[in-house]
Amino acid sequence: MQVPLLDLKPQYEQIRGEVLAAIAELCASQQFILGQHVEEIERKVAAYCQCQYACAVSSGTDALLMALMVENIGPGDEVITSPYTFFATAGAISRVGARPVFVDICHDTCNINTELIEAAITPRTKAIIPVHLYGQMADMDKIMALAERYQLVVIEDAAQAIGAQYKGRLACSMGHYGCLSFFPSKNLGAFGDAGMILCNDKDRAEKLKICRAHGSSPKYYHQFIGGNFRMDAMQAVVLLVKLKYLDTWTNGRQKNADDYQNLLAKIPNLSLPVTAATTTKHVFNQYVIRVHGGRRQAVWDGLKAADIGCDVYYPVPLHMQQCYASLGYHQGDFPESERAAAETLALPIYPELSHIQKRYVADTLASLCK
Repeated sequence: MQVPLLDLKPQYEQIRGEVLAAIAELCASQQFILGQHVEEIERKVAAYCQCQYACAVSSGTDALLMALMVENIGPGDEVITSPYTFFATAGAISRVGARPVFVDICHDTCNINTELIEAAITPRTKAIIPVHLYGQMADMDKIMALAERYQLVVIEDAAQAIGAQYKGRLACSMGHYGCLSFFPSKNLGAFGDAGMILCNDKDRAEKLKICRAHGSSPKYYHQFIGGNFRMDAMQAVVLLVKLKYLDTWTNGRQKNADDYQNLLAKIPNLSLPVTAATTTKHVFNQYVIRVHGGRRQAVWDGLKAADIGCDVYYPVPLHMQQCYASLGYHQGDFPESERAAAETLALPIYPELSHIQKRYVADTLASLCK
């Protein structure tokens, strides 16, 4: 039996007619840059995330970059984040000329350990970027309290967490900015790269719109240097169709996660995902187990040999990446991040996964972990 890590074809078959009709309408209009469809997806995603303002952009990476640019964060500044995340989080900090300052993660959730943040704050610290990893929010109350005490900007990296809730509050609604990715593999995925920045401050929202168009307002008059960060209207029309189904798809992911928790519970040498007490909605962009005893590679190879898709998010923590050698970190500086990089393994979790497929994954894992 084949079980891919992600299969987007069944999802597309559900909505093919709506998507093709929406794209045909857009093609007939020949209005591909910004316009009514981009404005509509901004309004609807803002409402979904319980935010006042949204700015549709070219990718989740550019969303992070723009938030830093609008806050004038640059050379000489420091931004605190996790070393256990996709590279874009720290890469955006480096691209504006600031220094990423890493803080280790919690063992159970793999989100940033808020008990360690204050010790990393210096007079040069300007912002914190908490990552809501795998679809579960970081401990935002503690982060926002620190931000208020030290006058820091908080940029939520919610690339994997649209719809996630912390104590009933939604991802992107608690920080000064919330950044989403609509990369095709995300819970709400476009047909290419796209992203969005959300906020609740009118002045920041206006500056974001100016920044995504080269800092131009009005046209050809440049208040500051921005970039070409616009979302294509083609992506907006696809997202407008998909957004209607997002809650149903999220429910499917949660059901699959519940099934895995039962199917995998008694397998030795495995730890299953932990939902924090503060989490009122985990959206499971990934379902990530831990394989103990130094056997992750053997289990990974065994799953692939059985035609079960699996992957490691992420095999090399950022403080160990070659491009960040100049930051002066060493192996052992962030032991939980290093442990997660050595033990974690993502299993298929997409909503269309069948029970037969889940059972096959569980049975194969059981045989590999004996």
